[in-house]
Amino acid sequence: MLQIYSHPYSPIQENSYIVYNENKEAIIIDPGCYDDAEKEHFAKFITDNNLTVKHLLLTHCHLDHVFGLAWAAQKYKLIPQYHPLEVDVLEAAAVSGLMYSLPFVNYDGAYNALYEGLQIKLGNDILTLMHLPGHTQGSIGFYCAAQKFVIAGDVLFYESIGRTDLPGGNMDTLISTIKQKLFKLPAETKVYNGHGQPTTIGHEIKHNPFLK
Repeated sequence: MLQIYSHPYSPIQENSYIVYNENKEAIIIDPGCYDDAEKEHFAKFITDNNLTVKHLLLTHCHLDHVFGLAWAAQKYKLIPQYHPLEVDVLEAAAVSGLMYSLPFVNYDGAYNALYEGLQIKLGNDILTLMHLPGHTQGSIGFYCAAQKFVIAGDVLFYESIGRTDLPGGNMDTLISTIKQKLFKLPAETKVYNGHGQPTTIGHEIKHNPFLK
């Protein structure tokens, strides 16, 4: 049985996630903790709960989702995992940080590639990868069919959708992705996103003004 810890970090208020099971095994998704205090806060949850981090995953590589990537990779001795189409996005993240007056040390090491349909296992639990392009070309969602939740990054928000005005974004692709992939999931599926409150697939089908 997976449990989910989430906390917003940085001035951009990006939701960083720790997914963990009863065996104290954990997955970090989108470590957006920016400064030392935020990194300590994030790590404290892992330490206080005696968790062992097994995977370091990214839904996509915009700066606010990777502020803490280099730190997390070093601290937990893990190779990050993300879609190959996000390589250029990650490389550009540090420059974007300077543009937003948010300088940071970017990750520049090896990575493991994530693809549609790949499964990430944590004990007996499985997260299945969904390729969800539109916000970025390589955006990924992590779907748990058994518990009916998806951690979907900046693709779908509570009564809103991800922005498409950044390099690699495409509005038509994003709308198609949401309708053809996310909206095919059970209505009760909980959507954990990159910013703001969680929602459900059923709520967004009924109430999202961008998807009518």
